[in-house]
Amino acid sequence: MGVELKAGKRSASPFRFDNVGSFLRPEKLKEARASFAVGDISADELKRVEDECIIDLIGKQKDVGLQVITDGEFRRSWWHLDFMWGLNGVSKETVGKGYVFHDEETRPETARLTGRISGENHPFVDHFTFIQQYAEEGVIARQTLPAPAQFLAELQRPENISATEEFYTDINVLVKDIAKAYQTVIQDLYAAGCRSLQLDDCTWGMIVDPNYWNARQDTETVEGIGELYLSVNNLSIENAPEDLTVTTHVCRGNYHSTWASSGGYDPIANILFEKENVSAYYLEYDTDRAGDFAPLSHVGEEKSVVLGLFSSKTGELEDKETIKTRIKEAAQYVDLDRLCISPQCGFASTEEGNILTEEQQWEKLRLIKEVADEVWN
Repeated sequence: MGVELKAGKRSASPFRFDNVGSFLRPEKLKEARASFAVGDISADELKRVEDECIIDLIGKQKDVGLQVITDGEFRRSWWHLDFMWGLNGVSKETVGKGYVFHDEETRPETARLTGRISGENHPFVDHFTFIQQYAEEGVIARQTLPAPAQFLAELQRPENISATEEFYTDINVLVKDIAKAYQTVIQDLYAAGCRSLQLDDCTWGMIVDPNYWNARQDTETVEGIGELYLSVNNLSIENAPEDLTVTTHVCRGNYHSTWASSGGYDPIANILFEKENVSAYYLEYDTDRAGDFAPLSHVGEEKSVVLGLFSSKTGELEDKETIKTRIKEAAQYVDLDRLCISPQCGFASTEEGNILTEEQQWEKLRLIKEVADEVWN
């Protein structure tokens, strides 16, 4: 293909060898959460177990060579709902049906409005403060949040729409309040020392799936919904400090090693890659469900792409030469110097986790580092 694999290491996030954020929960943590749920241990006792498990996880992240540490989302049940529940004006609710994945259905939980939305005193700020104390020279702490568009999509689920419209009859006012709440949380995270923020977003993977449109009964379009999601995301980060690196991760579902949607980036490339005001995209590319690399030609020259070429859904290790060939293919559309690699998603987007062992999880990350060191030396 005529592309030389030659570029240097990176000293800023995202890094050549990177990770999406969540990790398999250890049994000790699962047992503690189960005990807390039935009232056998207190919140303080649960926090002590969480703290211990996170400290151990941080050590393992550093040992495997990651230059970014997270808390593995160990204090959460879901990658997205726990954050939403932490906002003012939002409640945790049980509904009749969970999210439908390819082979499974999730727990039937959602986030529903009980009032106007705001972001003061969000518990995730304390969660970040805990991991920030373990940052050091060459290792930064990162906070992952569900994207504002993801929150908007949750509030527009059929089960939630009546509650949403009780407080917001104008979609523009809803978008502004979501953005304002996120701005509050982001400023508080920044004050706590956060300089790397990742917005996890399944909305783009959803609206490129033909099945999503087959289920709709309206006249909306990919462009119309895409521009709405773009607006709430951009409005939420428009006042972010200049030295805060804001990236986004695009996913097609990651639950117990199953997936939720399929479709390439082509229909939304001109919106997501050209207009979203983030510095890098963590993109699912571990299967053909994500399409080819051609849409990456829309990514601006000032932005980076983290290729999710490795699957977090399985312990099977990818072939190094195959991965290098795919990096060469992607480099036809985005300069190699603006490329990095990672798993396509976290190892445990929910506390159930994917179907692989903790050792397989670390073996996968060691392989990614080996490839990154060989490609970007």
